[in-house]
Order: sequence, then structure tokens, then C-alpha cells
Amino acid sequence: MKISYNWLRQFIHTDNTPQELSLILTNIGLEVESLEKVQPVVGGLEGLVIGKVLTCVQHPNADRLRVTTVDVGGPEILQIVCGAPNVAEGQKVVVATVGTTVFPNEGEPFKINKSKIRGEVSEGMICAEDEIGLGASHAGIMVLAPDTQIGIAAKAHFKMEDDFVFEIGLTPNRADAASHLGVARDLAAFLQTELQRPDLSAFKVENESLTIAVAVEDELACPRYSSVTITGVTVKRSPEWLQDKLKVIGIRPINNIVDITNYVLHDLGQPLHAFDADQIKGAQVIVKKCAEGTPFVTLDGVERKLSADDLMICNAEEPMTIAGVYGGKNSGVSEQTTNIFLESAYFNAVSIRKTAKRFGLKTDASFRYERGTDPEITVYALKRAALLIQELAGGQIASAISDLYPTPVKPFQVEVSYKNIQNLIGADIPTNTIKDIITSLAIEVVAETEGGLSLEVPSYRVDVTRECDITEEVLRIYGYNNIEIPMKVNASLSYGERPNREQTQHVIADMLTANGYLEIWCNSLTKASYSKNEGEAVKILNPLSSDLNVMRQSLLMPALESVAYNANRRNSDLKLYEFGKTYHLIQDKYVERPRLLLVMSGNVEVEQWNQKPQAISFYNLKAAVDAVISRLGIGNYQVDEVSDGDFAYGLKYYRGEKAIVTFGAVTAADKKIADIDKEVFYADFDWALLLDMVRKNKIINKEVPKYPVVRRDLSLLVDRSVTFEMLKTIAFKTEKKLIKNIQVFDVYLGNNLPEGKKSYALNFSLQDESQTLTDKQIDSVMQKIIYNLAQTAKAEIR
Repeated sequence: MKISYNWLRQFIHTDNTPQELSLILTNIGLEVESLEKVQPVVGGLEGLVIGKVLTCVQHPNADRLRVTTVDVGGPEILQIVCGAPNVAEGQKVVVATVGTTVFPNEGEPFKINKSKIRGEVSEGMICAEDEIGLGASHAGIMVLAPDTQIGIAAKAHFKMEDDFVFEIGLTPNRADAASHLGVARDLAAFLQTELQRPDLSAFKVENESLTIAVAVEDELACPRYSSVTITGVTVKRSPEWLQDKLKVIGIRPINNIVDITNYVLHDLGQPLHAFDADQIKGAQVIVKKCAEGTPFVTLDGVERKLSADDLMICNAEEPMTIAGVYGGKNSGVSEQTTNIFLESAYFNAVSIRKTAKRFGLKTDASFRYERGTDPEITVYALKRAALLIQELAGGQIASAISDLYPTPVKPFQVEVSYKNIQNLIGADIPTNTIKDIITSLAIEVVAETEGGLSLEVPSYRVDVTRECDITEEVLRIYGYNNIEIPMKVNASLSYGERPNREQTQHVIADMLTANGYLEIWCNSLTKASYSKNEGEAVKILNPLSSDLNVMRQSLLMPALESVAYNANRRNSDLKLYEFGKTYHLIQDKYVERPRLLLVMSGNVEVEQWNQKPQAISFYNLKAAVDAVISRLGIGNYQVDEVSDGDFAYGLKYYRGEKAIVTFGAVTAADKKIADIDKEVFYADFDWALLLDMVRKNKIINKEVPKYPVVRRDLSLLVDRSVTFEMLKTIAFKTEKKLIKNIQVFDVYLGNNLPEGKKSYALNFSLQDESQTLTDKQIDSVMQKIIYNLAQTAKAEIR
């Protein structure tokens, strides 16, 4: 949200610089994200001066040029060559002197240099309005009034005042600060100065020649509706001061009527809408909801189908605007408008938010209505706008103010204790200081006791309803920086459950990072199309957008978005990991599941002069998975191939019916959704199960064995359906004590083998921790292994 420094000073008198106010605003909870110096026109007319043309003669070498002498109030008279047809002796003009940079409406800025034009010296430029951003005409130079003072800066003559704009990161709860009045109100409380409001005493009803009947059918969606009519207005371009005010905060001027409604919106925080009163059919305005599917063409020319829940501003025959959100195509004012119906309403925030989300419309009005506007300011804003319209567009106020407010919104009643406020803040703030801060924020003290206050909080402070909210208000105005940090810190020892979840996560994160993995954090909100189990989808009731309308069921798809994002920026060699949660709706209960995801794509190593790039394979991922499992000290698990639709191919480590981790290649369908054309591998760990398994681990200290390890190799011919894991399991069942490790060091599928067969080369590590193994013992064990492999897996020794 943009706030103008000069505009703020209309509400409060302060000598604080913009930089000082920036710090103050941030300290009182209105964080200033940026502070920018702005000027009403580009360049701010810097270097331009007012001059007088003393002489003007024909250029000796050019028919369309004139040689002039110009007095700019300096010690020397300037000779300037000018091509404008209207330049003449005695004129007061705007002059760009040598060294000035000129910023035209079109084209690039250029610097004025002393030069020769067709043989004649030129020491500046006499400016047209489009050459300095003051208009669109290039018919000739700007000619000023005869009594204009020469020698003064053009910036001073045109009353161009530099401004500063605060970009405030407004939090959703601070709807009361969504205007210059709201920001000034907080500053006035902090600076202990008086808040200056516009004087509206000049407002008066001049006649009642144009009365529009107003009816509100849905008082819940529209608790208050105020309006007035103005006749005899002239729709035209706004004066420069109003255009400049709007331009500074990024609003494009349109015409005087629309600009006034925008001005009041950003001035007071109250949205307004001006209707062409002559276009209101039946001279009636009805606030109601229309039938489901009613077609309505909005201001942007798009036909939209209304919901039965959308609040509409209608005339006697048809809807005119979407209440609080967007105008209709024929609802606004035009150059032919002479009579105006001016609306100032208080709408239900939930109703406006749902409608704005439904149509995907974000306007300045809906931004404020969604968060909650001030129900007590509608008439005040109406009078403010009506007086400005009379000033800038003429006309007469042609009706009494219609104010439909059947059930006034009551202030929030809050009881506070001085002691509770002091304890929660952690400082012994004097009670009179607490009271002064509270009253400076327009919170009324209804009753006071020795120990506390009974308060009425204004209805525009929708976020202040409890004692802790009042405490926060006191703290932010008192100043967070004024709370001393205690010199003594009290602490107590506590027993934590084993394993420490954070510490265990950090151990694995450190290991992965040390091995070249990068941690990613993806949004838990994602697209509904990513949900593979629609029945378990946790849907967002009020989504920010259609791309963020469900909680993720898997960490994979958001991670694939990260892979695609990096790959599109020529960073395709990726090893990523994420600790996160997935969200499920199971039997009407919401379930969160902690997960760990590994993702790999691209090459194993960056290409070097001495080695060729090697693409990441399934076995690189398997090595990473095994490293995680091993680092956590987990063993005694089964292995099986993955047979679901989440992987193109892969493996699963499991105990009983619980999968510890599944890993493999991303399916072609998922890669297509993420727009990835390279191979991607991923592993999905059940982190909660892993932590539970770690908790049951027992740490045993053992001496390093004194006796040697013996290795024996076997070359086996087996069916292609037989896996290494099956052979490993058979071997360990045969001899649990002596076999310490089994590895596969060669796999062959190819020529010279019977059909449907493959060759495995295995090595067995055997060790007896109490004695040296003899050849007889070793041979006996190996013969048993060979026999069992042949019987169980139909393995043949090669």
C-alpha cells in the first residue's frame, strides 16, 4: 500500500523527515518496505527556469528557425535557436539551460548542450509542454502569463513539490490503516499530536430536485447504505493538484468525478461509487442478491454469471454493479453525465471476499471491504466527496442524505487490567501512560478503577476485541525498542523424548548437504489437479487462487516445479531434499504426515576437462537412500519392487505392512504435468516411522574383532525374476552368525546365457569373533549356502 508523505501532513503537523517517519511507522507495526522519492512529472522540472524572449529574428540559414535572445534572470543574456512557429518577442517562456536533462513524454531523456544550429550558437532550449511532461501538445512552445516572474525555477512557478512514498506492507488485520487517515491516526498517537480532519461544515442540501429511492433487501450483507444526489455537474479533466496526488500513489487520473472517489478512498479509507443518476432506471436503487446464473457485463466488458450469493446494486430493472467489488459497464459516469448518485456503503466483509474470489477480481474497494471498513464513516466520506465535487465539477446537492442503518454496529466492549498489561509486556509502564496511549488511539474509556479500565473500541478496529489486543496496541505505540532486555535469564532443565526430532532431522540434513544436496521448502498449498486421491484432498475454503486451493498430498509435485524452474534456468544438475508434511482427510479427520523427500536429476558431477558427464541413475538414488537408512542405524527390513502408479519403476523398503521408504523414477505422466523432459528420480521416506524406529534402537559398544574377515565369491545363474535381495535373504537365513556382509559385484544379462536367465556374482564376508575360521568351516558354510540357493531360488553355480 502506497502512502504519500505530503498527503499525511494534511492530517498531522510534523517536522519529522520521511526517513524518520519510515522508522516510526515500522516500529509501530506498519512496516515500511520501501521509501521512494517521487515527482509529479518525470525529472521534476529540475534545471528549467522562467525566461523572457527579448528579441526574435529569422535564422539567416533556415526558413523554419528563429534566433532569439532570452533573459533568464542571470548575468548573461542567452542566445537560443528555436523552431516553434509561435515564438515571439516579449513572451514569458520555460527555458532549459545548458546542462539540464529534459524528459519528454515520448522518447529518451536528453541533455541540453551548447551547440551550433545551422551556423548559429544555441545556449539552451525554449520548451513545449510535451517536452517537459506538462502536457501533450507539441504545436508550439509554452507561453506563460505576461506577469510571470523571470529567473525563478520552473519547479517553483508550477508549484511542483517533491514527495516521498512509503510502501507499507499492510497486514490483513490492519484494515483501519488502509488510508492516509488511518496511518496518520497511528502517527498522531505516537507523536502525541492532534489529528486534523477535513472541515465539512460547508455541506448543505441546496434543493431536493433529484431523489433516488433506496431499498436494502439484504441487511446482513449490507448493514449500512448511505447516498446523496448532485445535479448540474461538469465531467472534465481534474485539476493538476488532484492528478498529482493520485499519480504519486500510482493511481491513473480519469476524470474529476472518478478521481474524487479515488481520492476519498485513499484519503479516508472509504470506497465510494458515482452513478450517472439519469441511467438509474425507475429512479430506484435496490441492494439485493440476484438469481443464480444472471448474466452481468462488468466495466472491463466481460460478461460474468452471477451467483445467488453475490450482492448487487440494482436499479428497478437490472443489476448495475457488483457491490463493493466492480462496476458495471453502464454504471459509471461519462463526459455526458450531468447528474450523479453518490454511494457510500458498509458491506459485510465475508460476502465481499467470497464474491471477489469467485470472479478473481481485486480492486482497491474490495481490498478494503474484505478486511472490514469503518461503518461510522460512510456519511462523513459522502459529505467529503460531495463538497469536492461541487468545488471541482460544480453542481448542487439535490437531495438529503439517505442513510439506511437499521442495526448500528456496536463498539467492542473490552475489560483490561493494568497489571495484566504490564506482565504481558514485561515492563512496569506507568498506568497513566497506558491510559494516554489507549485514549490517543480513539479507544474510549467507559469506566476506570484502580486496577484497570472498561473500554469501548471503535468498530473500525476489527482486530481489537480482547485484553491481549489492547496490550499489543499499548506496546506498539509505547515502542518495542523501549522495553529493556533483562540482565538475568531464568531457565530450567527439561527431559526430552528420545530421539530428539529436531536434532535427528539436523543430522540427516547435514549429511545430505555435505553430499551436495540442497534443501528446498515448497508451499504446502498446491493445485487440486496434483491430488491423486480426490477423496483424501484437504480443500481450502477460501483459496488465494486456483493454483493454491488444496493442501498437498505428496511432496513430489511441488518439488518437480522446483526442478523445472531450475532446469529452465540452465541449472539442470540437481540433488534436492525437503522435510515437510502431507495432508489428508481420512474418515472425516484431518491427518498430517511428516515426510522426507529426495530428488535427483541431471548429471552426477559437473562436467570437467578430465571426465565425461555421467547421468544420474537409479543406483545413485539407492545409494543416497541407503546412506540415510544406515545413518539412522536402521536394519532388518524387507525389500520389494514398487508396483503402484507413483513410480515408473523402483523399490520399497518395509517392515511388516509399513513402508519405510519408496524410491525410483518419476512417471512420464508426472513429468509431463511439471513440463520436465529429463529423467528424474525421487525417494519418499515416512519420517514419522523412521523416528519411531530410531527410538527403539539400542546402542551397543563392541570391541574391534581380533580375528580376520574371510571373503568367498560365488557366480550364480538364476531366473531374471530373482532379485539380489532374495538371494541375500536366503544366505542370511542359512548362516546368521558367521556371515557379516553380502555384496553383488557383477550382473550380466546378455549373450551366451539361457533364455530368461541372468548371472549374479556375489561376495560373502565371513568372520568369527571368537576364533580364526578354518577352511573346513568356511567350505561347510558355503556348501550350505549353495544348497539352499539351489533349492529355494533354483540357482546354478557357474
